[in-house]
Amino acid sequence: MAKTQLGARVDEDVAELARRRAADLGLSIGDYLARLVQDDASGLRARAVDAAARFLAEHQAIFDEAEDGRRPEGSRGTRAA
Repeated sequence: MAKTQLGARVDEDVAELARRRAADLGLSIGDYLARLVQDDASGLRARAVDAAARFLAEHQAIFDEAEDGRRPEGSRGTRAA
């Protein structure tokens, strides 16, 4: 398949994050960006986020109970999920 060159301007911190994630995955920046676009266009990312939200909604009480069991008596704090 023929490749087309794209140009985009992003903040340096976003560019560095993209470089690091691509390297972590063993991909070139172009292949990493192509994967992100394909996942987004196919709805894969949205389905994954929805599945995670459903999982948390179904099991939040278990997480809360586990946190309450580790929290020192009388302490206050935020919950993990």
